[in-house]
Amino acid sequence: MKIAVVGCGAVGSFYGAKLCRAGHDVHFLLRSDYDAVQRNGVWIRSADGDFTVRPNCAKSPTEIGPSDVVLIGLKTTANEQFPQLLPPLIGSATAVVTLQNGLGNVEALATLVPTAQIFGGLCFVCLNRIAPGVIHHIDHGTIVLGHHQRRPGARTQALAAMFQGAGIHCKVAENLSRAHWEKLVWNIPFNGLGVGGVAGYEALTSETESFAPHESGGCLTTEQLLGSARWENLVRELMLEVIRSANALGFNLSEDLAEKQIERTRTMGAYKTSTLIDFERGRPLELESLFFEPLRRAEAARATVPRLRRLCAVLARLEATLRRGKSGG
Repeated sequence: MKIAVVGCGAVGSFYGAKLCRAGHDVHFLLRSDYDAVQRNGVWIRSADGDFTVRPNCAKSPTEIGPSDVVLIGLKTTANEQFPQLLPPLIGSATAVVTLQNGLGNVEALATLVPTAQIFGGLCFVCLNRIAPGVIHHIDHGTIVLGHHQRRPGARTQALAAMFQGAGIHCKVAENLSRAHWEKLVWNIPFNGLGVGGVAGYEALTSETESFAPHESGGCLTTEQLLGSARWENLVRELMLEVIRSANALGFNLSEDLAEKQIERTRTMGAYKTSTLIDFERGRPLELESLFFEPLRRAEAARATVPRLRRLCAVLARLEATLRRGKSGG
């Protein structure tokens, strides 16, 4: 297949490299990493075995043209670029698969692409981009694949087979929206508390609405969040709020999912989430899709989410502080 990868950070590069190694005609749409990838290819450092591939490199979508599959690995903060980046890549039979975090991404695609062509892939993987064209794969790697607003059919199964043929464990979700909430059970506590850190703890556990200023030294890895009873309890409480929110929306998640997610996280070691890395590098944070939109939907469904509401407030204050720092205000 001809596959275009839009957003070649850790996620896009990792899965794109595996598809390239499997023999597909893979094209990376690159900006800052173009020279490095053009010169050296993409190097995947993994406990499963290191490998290097040389995908086709392009600086503009028109250089790639219509593709069989478009994989979107962009940060959700860049979704406003969809109208410029995607149309040259999409034909009447193109499958558009977003590998992005959070809620609202498939809906953003639906303003440009017919619903029948939109798929979502939820990536349960532990990895980081450590240099241009260099990805460190730490643990896991499953994709849960679903069709937007439809039950999975032959096209969904064909896409799953494409991933599986590249050595990627891929499961098909009967309900993509339900799968998004399952992923949020992990993403919200570990991404949010990792950035909110020590200074946010009192705000999330206090009955008052006073928020301590963020301290950069307070950021926490997954290992630190599970390394003490107080943090693990807060992780669990947030997970249970997300599960109750999903159930209020009719998705029927078991509360056992919280313990399963906690146990699978213990094998990751001192993993820094994508939100924590973005914060440390001064990049925009994916707060809208990962936190604010889930909160809006939870409250619209009348779910009781005091921890999530306070976490969103902590993160909103943190983002405002970062913006003021950048503007010199």
